[in-house]
Amino acid sequence: MAPIIKVKNLRKVYKIGKERVIALNNINIELEEGEVVSIVGPSGSGKSTLLNQLAGLEKPTKGDVYIGKNNISKMSENELAVFRQKYLGFVFQSYNLLPALTAAENVALPMVFKGVGKKEREKEAKKELDRVGLLDRANHKPTEMSGGQQQRVGIARAFIGTPKVVFADEPTGNLDSKTTQTVLAGMLASAKERAITFVMVTHDPGIAAVADRVITIIDGEIISDIRNENPGFVPSVALQYAAEYSVVPAEEHHEKVAEQSLTAANATEEKQNTTVEETSAKTMQGIAEEESNAAKEEGTLTEMHDKTAVEGEEE
Repeated sequence: MAPIIKVKNLRKVYKIGKERVIALNNINIELEEGEVVSIVGPSGSGKSTLLNQLAGLEKPTKGDVYIGKNNISKMSENELAVFRQKYLGFVFQSYNLLPALTAAENVALPMVFKGVGKKEREKEAKKELDRVGLLDRANHKPTEMSGGQQQRVGIARAFIGTPKVVFADEPTGNLDSKTTQTVLAGMLASAKERAITFVMVTHDPGIAAVADRVITIIDGEIISDIRNENPGFVPSVALQYAAEYSVVPAEEHHEKVAEQSLTAANATEEKQNTTVEETSAKTMQGIAEEESNAAKEEGTLTEMHDKTAVEGEEE
């Protein structure tokens, strides 16, 4: 079976003043369809930059990224915007829900960009909310929901329409340990049930352990790529939450992944360049604005809501 994502000789260099910072160096990976992959590493390691490259949010300095047969590295910004709308989903650390819209309307937003009719959008949005256990919050706005509930709405939005690949950058970074388990379970179930490739960046080896595959990146280079035969959530910080939340004790390979990543983080702490990661994070979190701007070519969101009554009558 051909890989859903293929990366060839990828290199990314940032110019910061007179400095040249190598964020990624000679990355070569292939990700299979339906695979759950964690990219783990300390702050400044290049993990978010790699995610941005895989999702077409940044252009590489050198090399190519393929999704299916499409070389997204060669696409224009407009082509990328259309491609992302059709084939990709995103889960953000900061949720990125539009405050004026209900949960159902936020979930349906990607289908608005695709030109799907109102009735079909509502049907699919409620189906996705039901998958994450929030059907009873369909008419609630973000301010009326907890952080965990907002993130589950974000998950439903990412998976609506069954995209080929869903990307998540620190999706549980703003959540407590107990809510993290609920959110992780929702993302994994949504991916596995529909064989959607799910790529997640995290600094937490316990969270990374839920994946079929754990890729560790340090100083812009992949130092390990481990196949995980028995994926399962492992609370971080020396597994201190295991007893509290009745989590099954970690298998030996989980502990090795955690030890490897934490040791690498300590060893490279003095060398971290947080400027690169801040740039990548801003790019990832800015995608909502980018996609909204792309949608304005066919009509603003405000105009879409003004036409709701007419649209309902037509359907």
